[in-house]
Amino acid sequence: MHPDIFDLHIKNLLQIAFINFLSKMDDDWDDSSEVAVVLPSQENRNYDSVDAGHSLSKGRGFSTFNDDDYKDVSSNGYGDRRGRGGRGGGRGRGGRGSRGGGPPREHRDYETNGGGEDYEDRGGRGERGRGRGRGGRGGGRGGGSGGGGDFEAEVGEDGEVKKPPVTYVPPEPTEDETEIFSSTISTGINFDKFDCIAVKVSGENPPPPIESFEKGNLRKYVVENILKAGYKKPTPIQKHAIPIVLAGRDLMGCAQTGSGKTAAFLLPIIHILLQDPRDLVVAEKGCAQPQVVIVSPTRELTLQIFNEARKFSYASTLKIAVAYGGTAVRNQGDNIAKGCHILVATPGRLLDFVERGRVSFESVRFVVLDEADRMLDMGFMPSVEKMMDHPTMVPAGERQTLMFSATFPEDIQHLAARFLNNYLFVAVGIVGGASTDVEQIFHQVTKYEKQNLLKKLIEENDGKRVLVFVETKRNADFIAAMLSEQQMMTTSIHGDRMQREREEALHSFKAGRHCILVATAVAARGLDIKNVDIVVNYDLPKSIDEYVHRIGRTGRVGNRGKAVSFFDSDHDIALVADLAKILRQAEQTVPDFLQGGGTATYRGNKYGGSDIRDFNNATTTVDQGQEPDEEW
Repeated sequence: MHPDIFDLHIKNLLQIAFINFLSKMDDDWDDSSEVAVVLPSQENRNYDSVDAGHSLSKGRGFSTFNDDDYKDVSSNGYGDRRGRGGRGGGRGRGGRGSRGGGPPREHRDYETNGGGEDYEDRGGRGERGRGRGRGGRGGGRGGGSGGGGDFEAEVGEDGEVKKPPVTYVPPEPTEDETEIFSSTISTGINFDKFDCIAVKVSGENPPPPIESFEKGNLRKYVVENILKAGYKKPTPIQKHAIPIVLAGRDLMGCAQTGSGKTAAFLLPIIHILLQDPRDLVVAEKGCAQPQVVIVSPTRELTLQIFNEARKFSYASTLKIAVAYGGTAVRNQGDNIAKGCHILVATPGRLLDFVERGRVSFESVRFVVLDEADRMLDMGFMPSVEKMMDHPTMVPAGERQTLMFSATFPEDIQHLAARFLNNYLFVAVGIVGGASTDVEQIFHQVTKYEKQNLLKKLIEENDGKRVLVFVETKRNADFIAAMLSEQQMMTTSIHGDRMQREREEALHSFKAGRHCILVATAVAARGLDIKNVDIVVNYDLPKSIDEYVHRIGRTGRVGNRGKAVSFFDSDHDIALVADLAKILRQAEQTVPDFLQGGGTATYRGNKYGGSDIRDFNNATTTVDQGQEPDEEW
């Protein structure tokens, strides 16, 4: 081998080893004297160095490696040099050892119960030696080096490998008013159809719905911010949820994706905090006592709710804080220690702060679980129980508890009832059903035909914003790399990407620098992205409710959208009956290959279309006809 080529090869291996070492950083406290990596603020962030993904870091949308890059690899600017080593030699992820099985696949990409990792990260620990690069973390060797390595990781007293602290500090949120209010999706041509959607309210003495924000008894600050955000009139869930929260009642709210559930709980909460202000409490040693705790399952959704809360409380005295994994703990802890009225958090990082005495629930007035069906399933239930049963938590009758989701199965309602007090149940439309504003198209393919069909679809829709869903992290990187090789502006987001990379990928997609985002389940729930033209299910999910959440990323608040799904009869046959029913409910044509596929598991009551308490006083604002679970 030529000496120059050999030297370059060695440099690349060392660089990949360093990057893999960084990728193992997690959420331990940053008690060392090291300087945290602080990124520029959102408005000053420089993306000129970010390529389109046509490089060794294929599909990731980050800077390429070259000889000069290596000279800077030890500086705090390393973040701009990452690309995870490309597809060439030694990038393989490697099995994470033999600690035993993690959570089931459907929990991957969600925040974990402790320490702030993703479920997707944990799920791989039971798989040993997959990939070509890093050695097995639990196998005793490897861990940090890119070539199967001899990196000696520090081992704690319990025998667990200690991970270096995460040093990523997100950019400070913008204070520019125009930017704060620019993220709102404007209402679409079909927004007025919301008035025809059936709404069922059950429980004792529900208050009447509001007809407009101006007549909703909201404070001036709140109404002004609503109008600045471009909201003209409330959606059905907002019409009913706002007066219920203002009346001091607990609430279980179900409505389809893209129907304005976040504003439905933020607006009345912010109004109450301003109408009935209480002292902001920070106890000894900087232990914050937030008055509102909002918990969601993913980092991206948590960050989105945080920004929405800042928007609706703009120009007020309220302080909003956020806590989520993958970022420097000390930075978030210091911000929370200054005091906050509203804390938006993922369960893992929230409980970490609680256990370390940085957060207490003694002053809580509201607890909100967003995507409550996911928060109360078996993956997150232990975290929710720890929070709700914590010694400092205000009892159920002395706080308001609000739960929102697009799907609310009966078993989840039973679990939720433990934490609610004399609650009202609101169901809007076909809970768990797909929006009629999303055109659903299915192609019957084999797994070998998917790649060409995807490339053809994107070529035919050049310039449109496309969100592609796949089932695995490995496939996300592969598809993103394949599209980048075709000179298609592509990036990817999944649980194996560092938090900085996840945030930049999402920001780049929202800003239009990349027209294609390849994602796993991390982007399926709750994310509100402007102008997503097409959602592609490259791999169909395993459950019908996940399918509904995915296609709900387009066709939001009355806008029209399109969802294209690749149906592989060898792998997706179990979904046939459910898909057919979803299509019929959305008044769309069912293709022949989805006809006669057995019995649908999806039913209105199973996915939360009715209150399990079977109240006789349930009210409906629109006549639902003979089969309410089949009509809007």
